[in-house]
Amino acid sequence: MAAPLLQTRDLSMRFGGVQAVRDVNFTLAEGELRCLIGPNGAGKSTFFKMLTGQLQPSQGQVLFRGHDISRAHAHQIARLGIGIKTQVPSVFDGLSVRENIWFAASRIHSGARADAVVDEMLERIGLTGVAKRLVGQLAHGQRQWVELGIVLSVDPGLILLDEPAAGMTHEEVYKTAELVREINRNKALIVVEHDMQFIRMIAKQVTVFNQGSVLVEDAVENILRNPLVRDIYLGKQAVA
Repeated sequence: MAAPLLQTRDLSMRFGGVQAVRDVNFTLAEGELRCLIGPNGAGKSTFFKMLTGQLQPSQGQVLFRGHDISRAHAHQIARLGIGIKTQVPSVFDGLSVRENIWFAASRIHSGARADAVVDEMLERIGLTGVAKRLVGQLAHGQRQWVELGIVLSVDPGLILLDEPAAGMTHEEVYKTAELVREINRNKALIVVEHDMQFIRMIAKQVTVFNQGSVLVEDAVENILRNPLVRDIYLGKQAVA
């Protein structure tokens, strides 16, 4: 059986007297797409921050391709191949779409290869037609796709997406779902999201967080029918 891409063992985070994450054991296979859901304050964001080195766990381990990265810094983890797209796009508004992606691509590619990667990425995220526009002039959905292009351009092995559909129009959500499914053909992803319609579009397996712990993990169809999940998070209308 293949070793997991990512694994956490009894991962916990305490802030003073508050236990934000409690003994989380989580496993992600190579090439898998997993959605994380849960009510506000369930520990999802803290869990993400421990995976990327923004926070160091109070106890437990984070293993990436068998290596313990629990105490690694964010820049070290990024170099190992974990990329994150945050809920609020981390982009340069005063630079063009092409320039934003080129600055990321040029960190691991040089010369003509960097230019080629940028061209490929612009086509992939559907922004070739606005490549010369300043990012600050773009619509919300387009800005989200620019950051996704930035993350992809450094070729990470695992991509973390924090609420990628938040604030998008229906058409933007649909395009983002298509893009996520396309990325998942050769990349593993973990997606934190509240939009259950978006999760229906992309998910196979879902992990539900509640009060800092994993409540349940199951196929998306079973999660949507699970009465415990419905009661604590989804609401009866969401799964009708």
